[in-house]
Amino acid sequence: MPTYTYVCKDCKKTFTQMMTLGEHEKNKIACPKCNSKKVEQKYAAFFAVSAKKS
Repeated sequence: MPTYTYVCKDCKKTFTQMMTLGEHEKNKIACPKCNSKKVEQKYAAFFAVSAKKS
């Protein structure tokens, strides 16, 4: 399941949320600290780890 990182625009808290793609598309995320719905997704670098050696 993907993990998304958000930052609250009201209290400036950064938090992560694990959710399905369907839940993410609904975009009804609330800050766990102040319960505000004014959150913005913070984009992070992505990389894949493979066990195969080339």
